[in-house]
Amino acid sequence: MAEAASGDIAIGATLNHISRESTDIRRLANFYKQIFGFEEIESPNFGDFKVIWLNLPSAFALHLIERDPTTKLPEGPWSATSPVADPSHIRRGHHICFSVSNFESFVQTLKEKGIENFESSVPNRGVKQVFFFDPDGNGLEVASLPPQQ
Repeated sequence: MAEAASGDIAIGATLNHISRESTDIRRLANFYKQIFGFEEIESPNFGDFKVIWLNLPSAFALHLIERDPTTKLPEGPWSATSPVADPSHIRRGHHICFSVSNFESFVQTLKEKGIENFESSVPNRGVKQVFFFDPDGNGLEVASLPPQQ
C-alpha cells in the first residue's frame, strides 16, 4: 500500500480517549472499574465541573464528565422519549467494543451481576459477542478473540 502524502490524512493516529457524560460519574466509574478493570488515574481540576479519568492499560482512556444540566445535549439512551432497553438492538446502534481473552467467564460474570445481555456471533468469523448497557444506558459490546488460524 502506498504511503499517503503528508496533509492527506492524519499520520500516526491512535485512539486517545473516549468520553462519557453522566449525572453520576462516580457510579459510572465504579461500573467500568468493576466490569472491565479500568484504573482511576489523576484527573485535572476543571473548576466548574467534575471529571474522573480512567485508564485501561494497553488500550485507551475513558473520561467521565459531569453532565451540564444547562446544555441541550441528549444525556443518553435512557433520556430518549422512548428509550430502548433491549440489548439485542445494540449491535446495530452506537456502542463501544472491547475484546477479551476470557469471553465465557466474562459473560458468566455479567449474568452473576444481573446485567441483562444479548449474545451473538460474527458470521463466518468464529468471534462471539455479548451486548449490554452501562448504568447510563450506553451500549457496550464484548467480543471474544478470533480463533487461531
